[in-house]
This record gives sequence, structure tokens and C-alpha cells, in this order.
Amino acid sequence: VQLQASGGGWVQPGGSLRLSCAASGRTFRGNTAGWFRQSPGKEREWVGSMRGGTSSTYYANSVKGRFTISRDNAKNVMHPQMNSLKPEDTAVYFCAASDGSRIIVSEMWRVRSYDSWGRGTLVTVSS
Repeated sequence: VQLQASGGGWVQPGGSLRLSCAASGRTFRGNTAGWFRQSPGKEREWVGSMRGGTSSTYYANSVKGRFTISRDNAKNVMHPQMNSLKPEDTAVYFCAASDGSRIIVSEMWRVRSYDSWGRGTLVTVSS
């Protein structure tokens, strides 16, 4: 599956931003997909994931209650809605997807659980 992330930009602390990840080659309905982020000098960090079949969502503690992942099946696009943004949310955000194999919940945070990756989109939160 080919993935393309977009929607990054600059936003003030407390603001909101919605990213998009468009998929081609496979549908999000048939794959577990997730979002990761990476700040300079840090390892890639899991943000959250959505199951293909059930649309169940799972989030890292650092974003729980502020970020919400949704999906538009007709357009085959996945969105994280990011609210109450903080400076520490500043990072390059990546979307990723499995190749159709199931990812158990306890493994969703692992980079290696995902087979396809899109190019990242930069989110900057500052005043």
C-alpha cells in the first residue's frame, strides 16, 4: 500500500490541526493503520492506531483525550484530529499500515509492526 500524509503546518499552543493520510493499493478497511511522530534527536514514537475491520482506535497516553483518529472509507483516507496541541507535539508525523496481517494491541506501538510508511508531514506547535 502507498501512503501519503498531508496537512501539517504551524499552530499555536492550544490550537487544533487535522492531518490526512491517503492510501492507494489497499484499503484502510482491510489493514491496521497508525500514526507515529518523530522529533529531532528522538526515536519514532507511536501516536495511535485504528483497526481496519472494527475501526477500533488505540492511543498513546501522551495524546489520549486530545487526538482522535477517524477514517473516510469512501475516500480511503485516515485523519487524526489533533486538539489542545502542545509544544511537545511538535514533530514530523508519519502514517503507516500493515499488509493485511493483524497487529495485536500490545504490538501496535512498534515501528516494525507496520509494513508500509508514508512520507512525513511536519507539525510545529509554538507561539
